[in-house]
Amino acid sequence: MRVLKYRKTAGERLTTARHAGNVVKVDVHVRKGDTVRVLRGNDKGKEGKVLRVLRKSNRVVVQGVNIIKRHTKPRTAEDKGGIIEREAPVAASNVMLLDPKSGAPTRYRVRIDKDGTKERVSVKSGDTIPRPAR
Repeated sequence: MRVLKYRKTAGERLTTARHAGNVVKVDVHVRKGDTVRVLRGNDKGKEGKVLRVLRKSNRVVVQGVNIIKRHTKPRTAEDKGGIIEREAPVAASNVMLLDPKSGAPTRYRVRIDKDGTKERVSVKSGDTIPRPAR
């Protein structure tokens, strides 16, 4: 009996994990707790607080933005099923940090103080952007 052999992949087996590229964590320009404005999409112009930062998919969840309806079944006898509205992630490139002085969207630069601590500085106004409370 002849041994079956796959011609296309014979000798070409990958030595790395199959989905290794999917788990690369990207640095995102906003943090949890920052106030941002949405620049693109159906919710353009809305402002909200960042609830979660998903670094693997380069997305953020913003409070009150990109609301979806989730149909849920009751898991136990005490639970109630129904339609739940919640925020879905949006691309991190579609949101921009707000300037604390004027409230306008701004980029930021990192400045190192004399004591060695890093702080974010607004490009538009030059004011420091406060670190969000965790």
